[in-house]
Amino acid sequence: MDTTLALVLVLAPFAGFLINVFFGKTLGKSVSGTIGTLSVAVSFVVSLMLFMQVNATKTPIQIALFDWIQVGNFKVDFGFLLDQLSLLWLLFVTGIGSLIHLYSISYMHDDEKMHTFFAYLNLFVFFMITLVVGSNLLIMFIGWEGVGLCSYLLIGFWYKNQEYNDAAKKAFIMNRIGDLGLLIGIFILGAAFSTVDFATLKTALETSNSVNPNWIVLAALALFIGACGKSAQIPLYTWLPDAMAGPTPVSALIHAATMVTAGIFMVTRMNFLFSLTPEVQTIIAVIGAATALVAATIALVQNDIKKVLAYSTVSQLGLMFLALGCGAYQVAVFHVITHAFFKACLFLGSGSVIHALHGEQDMRRMGGLKKVMPITYITMLISSLAISGIFPLAGFWSKDEILMTAFHHNIALWVIGSIASIMTAFYMFRLMFLTFWKDFRGTEEQKHHLHESPKLITIPLIILAILAAIGGAINLPGNAWLNHYLAPLFSVAHQEHVLGTTEYMLMGIALAGGIIGIAIAYMKYAKQGQLPEEDAQITGFSKVLYDKYYVDEVYEFLFVKPINALSRFFRDYIETAVSGFVFGLGKATMVLGAQGRKVQNGNIGLYLFFFVLGVIAIISYLFLAQ
Repeated sequence: MDTTLALVLVLAPFAGFLINVFFGKTLGKSVSGTIGTLSVAVSFVVSLMLFMQVNATKTPIQIALFDWIQVGNFKVDFGFLLDQLSLLWLLFVTGIGSLIHLYSISYMHDDEKMHTFFAYLNLFVFFMITLVVGSNLLIMFIGWEGVGLCSYLLIGFWYKNQEYNDAAKKAFIMNRIGDLGLLIGIFILGAAFSTVDFATLKTALETSNSVNPNWIVLAALALFIGACGKSAQIPLYTWLPDAMAGPTPVSALIHAATMVTAGIFMVTRMNFLFSLTPEVQTIIAVIGAATALVAATIALVQNDIKKVLAYSTVSQLGLMFLALGCGAYQVAVFHVITHAFFKACLFLGSGSVIHALHGEQDMRRMGGLKKVMPITYITMLISSLAISGIFPLAGFWSKDEILMTAFHHNIALWVIGSIASIMTAFYMFRLMFLTFWKDFRGTEEQKHHLHESPKLITIPLIILAILAAIGGAINLPGNAWLNHYLAPLFSVAHQEHVLGTTEYMLMGIALAGGIIGIAIAYMKYAKQGQLPEEDAQITGFSKVLYDKYYVDEVYEFLFVKPINALSRFFRDYIETAVSGFVFGLGKATMVLGAQGRKVQNGNIGLYLFFFVLGVIAIISYLFLAQ
């Protein structure tokens, strides 16, 4: 029964993909969208059933389908591991994924390739489920590469726009860099322990003393590089803001529920490895804090509504890695879940705005929308308050837990995380005030057609906003259900914070920081009515932030141009020389063949002459050999 349910869980989205690929155009847009949505909803229902079973029995479900690879004493089964972590991840991947599919039925209805879009979405969810349920690193790697492929297909879905194609290629290539690190880590662990199975690796690491500790450190560092690629950490973060080039539902799926959470999932799954390498954990914490701060500063001055949210995602992911680096795996998972709620709502809300404005994404051309789009406004307001860490919404509890953990671990990391959080409150309400308050600044034609989005768009927004409001209840201080639920997975128990004077002070500081950020944004953009400058007028440090610290330009100079120059050298010289040699051999063969053809002229007398010569030569050889 468990095996059947697991196969339905994994294969339902894949079935939706196949139906839409082969029959989607014939079935029509509505049917195509319905099939795509139902296939993910089926996976959600099955995930919920398995979650309740494991939560009741406290026993993970392990399924070995067949022997996959066996070389010497190295053996890999193709199987699934449905434990507390994977089932929790599946709930929000398939749950939020279903809402995004439902939203897409309306959002993408006018697109001529809607069936293809739903096929790609289904394939994306299929690979993410594969990544999460795999019982070993190789099955996880299949899903890992699959979501990378689907991100390429979806980011560049509107392929007639070359900028979107470039963004898709950028995401694909930067993820390949991180994936190389992940592969190296897998190879090291496989060579050292003759297994890549999670359960066997955990036992081996806890009991083996024969493996050089340096190899364990190197494996952990290599795996973290893989996580940096998927979860957009310094230095491999620049692809994620560009990923907004795809349709807005894609942005919501990538940024909230699927691909960017893969790195967090992998590090949490391999916690038994990272807990043995405190030096790598320190690197993770420092990289996470730096990413959170850098991305937050860039988001302060962005004017594209989706770019603000994209850099917000990078910043929030940095906070999650800060928690991972402090060894607080449950806290990182908590923020992954709450972030999935409010960030999916924010991206889908921005899509609702863009839909109403016929593609406009510049907040300088918006304003006054709360009167005509009240549902979009209220849901985005709730989610903005949540991500800003305002009590008692979900983000307050998860972000506060991260900052408390950082404070007890290293006060410098707490300061950095707190500054990034204050900036988050500012830039999110900068977005809200510029988009929804004051008077409309778009064109008269846009103003004439302003309207609230259809129910298929607003219903997912309402559900996600409710979750963003109450989602923190799963891990409240003194009633930390999530911590207890995940506890069996971790070798070192998470120390829950006892709410003393220090903790209440930290909560107060975090809440005050969020309120200060909102107040500054209110003074500038709501009360004073300031507007961001046009691109040509931006100067000074604002220009540096607006141009994202010129990191893309630095990468272009250090990596892209040298690689292109090397490619041209090989094309113009090496390949030409090799081609000349190869073609020369071919030409010589043709010349010899042409000479040979001269004797193949159909003259029987000439043939008999050569036949006689051949016979004489054979007889002479035999005579001389005696």
